[in-house]
Amino acid sequence: MNIFSKNSYFLSQPHQPFFLLGIINAILFMLLFTLSYKGIITLQTDTTMFHAYSLVYLVFSNLFRGFLFTTFPRFNQTQVIAQTFYTKIFYVALGGSLFYILATLSSETLTIVSMFVIFLTEIFTFKKLYQIYKEGMAPDKSDSFWILLSYSFGIFAHILFFIALFYPQLQELAIKVAFYLYLIFLAFSVAQRMIPFFSHSFTQKNEKFIKVMFILFVLKTVGSAFDIKTIEILTDLALTFLSAKEFLRWKLQPLQAPAILWILHLALAWLSVAFFLSALSLITEILLSSSFYFLNIHLLALGFLSTVLVGFGTRVILGHSGQPPHADSVAIKIFLFIQLVVLGRILVSFDVMFGWGMSFLFDISATLWILLFLWWGGRYATTLLYKRL
Repeated sequence: MNIFSKNSYFLSQPHQPFFLLGIINAILFMLLFTLSYKGIITLQTDTTMFHAYSLVYLVFSNLFRGFLFTTFPRFNQTQVIAQTFYTKIFYVALGGSLFYILATLSSETLTIVSMFVIFLTEIFTFKKLYQIYKEGMAPDKSDSFWILLSYSFGIFAHILFFIALFYPQLQELAIKVAFYLYLIFLAFSVAQRMIPFFSHSFTQKNEKFIKVMFILFVLKTVGSAFDIKTIEILTDLALTFLSAKEFLRWKLQPLQAPAILWILHLALAWLSVAFFLSALSLITEILLSSSFYFLNIHLLALGFLSTVLVGFGTRVILGHSGQPPHADSVAIKIFLFIQLVVLGRILVSFDVMFGWGMSFLFDISATLWILLFLWWGGRYATTLLYKRL
């Protein structure tokens, strides 16, 4: 059967097409970035901007979209999203991904046009999520509010990316808003709602927790975007202490939890650890007048974000295909492999910081990322396409 037929299983649930697109894009855009970084191909846009933009809006945004289109109606107690709507968004997202690849290899003008196509998917996604939020009958929609707020920062950052094409001095602000206030805070907003629920934690919810975390995320974004290391370090330490204190208060008991849960607990641990290591790396940079080459960003992106997204994604893929949402031995190995990907990227930063001259570590790090998504995608592709594992 044609997988793009409206009656195909592949298009029957929103997470399936968007997850597969996000996985494929994770492989393609890391490959293109690596080839550009090594000077093998030439892109019509700044390499750093290409790397950040493609991962934010063509990889993680599609994974987010698949998850939110599936779960957000449940959060707010509304009807599921119509297939006719999410398939249109998927086709535009697919076309935007292909268009962006061709454009960045050929024309700066076409790159801008392709970014506008991708921007449309973000606008219509937010509009649908906001409609669900307004119409939802859930008695408590506070978590949905924070998810929407973080998504709005993704749109704001997208606009900054447009402007940065003409005023490059705004590129750093665009990247940091997209990363901290969109990607990380959105993933955190979902995690702080779902992980205690999945873990059967009966600890009373601290309503002030996410509000204070948001303020700290804003301060972190400002400090990072404008290179105010004092603000960054103090914010990192506050985020470390506050998040770790709250996570411990939940009494999750990861050592007694099934694999699919302790994997998510590991992601939470990475959030606190990443902010602590970020503070240490920034202090070291000041003392040695050197750079860890975006170590703090990659600790969050790989340790926390990738672990939590692959964890939630695997649970959704299995649960919505009628299979028990349990992590088997292969799934566990995939999650352990993510930690190897984190280690690979740490070594790249150490190579830059201490001048080891081991440039091959970058190749290894990029290859590990590609292998991760080849493995995860290969494991669950048939489930996404045809329902069978």
